[in-house]
Amino acid sequence: MSEIKQVRPRTEGWTQKVEADGRPVLQFASPRRTQPPTHLADLTPEERAAKAVELGVPAFRAKQLATHYFTHYTSDPAEMTDLPASGREELVAAMLPPLLTEVRRLRTDKGETIKFLWRLFDGALVESVLMRYPGRVTLCVSSQAGCGMNCPFCATGQAGLTRNMSAAEIVAQVVEANRAIANGELGGLRRDGGHDAPRVTNIVFMGMGEPLANYNRLMKAVRVMVAPQPNGLGMSARNITVSSVGLAPAIRKLADEDLPLTFALSLHAPDDQLRDELIPVNSRWKVDEALDAAYHYYEVTGRRVSIEYALIKDMNDHAWRADLLAQKLNERGRGWVHVNPIPLNPTPGSVWTSSEADVTAEFIRRLEESGIPTTLRDTRGKEIDGACGQLAAADG
Repeated sequence: MSEIKQVRPRTEGWTQKVEADGRPVLQFASPRRTQPPTHLADLTPEERAAKAVELGVPAFRAKQLATHYFTHYTSDPAEMTDLPASGREELVAAMLPPLLTEVRRLRTDKGETIKFLWRLFDGALVESVLMRYPGRVTLCVSSQAGCGMNCPFCATGQAGLTRNMSAAEIVAQVVEANRAIANGELGGLRRDGGHDAPRVTNIVFMGMGEPLANYNRLMKAVRVMVAPQPNGLGMSARNITVSSVGLAPAIRKLADEDLPLTFALSLHAPDDQLRDELIPVNSRWKVDEALDAAYHYYEVTGRRVSIEYALIKDMNDHAWRADLLAQKLNERGRGWVHVNPIPLNPTPGSVWTSSEADVTAEFIRRLEESGIPTTLRDTRGKEIDGACGQLAAADG
């Protein structure tokens, strides 16, 4: 029997910040920095009305502004002809201050994928990726500028955590994406009789940052996304996926929010020995603690959990790891989980390269044989640095 090759995780081209004891630095708290100006999307409908009165206009003007922002996807006063011309620009500037400035936009997949690079008010860079599929449009959004989880394979984690994004900065990514779709910028309409979604239908919090480390602003943003128009974006909570590397207490807290969100756990290894190196937060909450929290999410919400697993050649793609993953998932029950193996973007000569096709097929076969529903992730945007953080790192 040939010896199993084991490649260990390591950073390439940068040095991981470590504590005195050699463990990777983890940043859970956002550095104290000036926050962006308060925006209509940061406020409840009642707070918006109060702000309008405070600015010297009738309370109902707040709802008019919300209608423009959340249904027409505009913050341009010239387009708001239902507001009095006198003082209109000042009102819009106070209630809808600019939050995102487009730096770059890259297209691929025949125009059906757009990657945006945004500059925030303080110069921080974040990304979002817009993807059209048959019948749906998915937006991958960022929740933090940078990330404090310090994973050695992640472009976002190299510089650490700059700051948490505000709820309105998170929501603004969706509004800008909807505006791009409305302007016809996401490829042509389908000609096969299939359905074309006219706006973003699905959100995945898999962009820059660890969403659950920015918990309060994340939840405020999500509640604006699901609030019926014109007070919010009128999206379905079931079509919003929150991903985490395994902050177990926050996963349990998310289960109690009474929202049928989809939860995805970025696991990437079923054994603590490898996951400690691959996902540094594993030193705080081990594989079993993260899986217990994920199962708790299913128990409380009834929503099937996704397990994200990036297959990396000779590092975490061994057949025995597929068996161990299946065992751990089945120990907690049946029908509660779905595994998404993710092909890594190949980088020749790197330790971070994609698994061979036959190894990938065997990994999936073993999971399915054990009764675990498994779907190989369709990857988009490979030729435009599709992994979040790559574009910002290049421009930063």
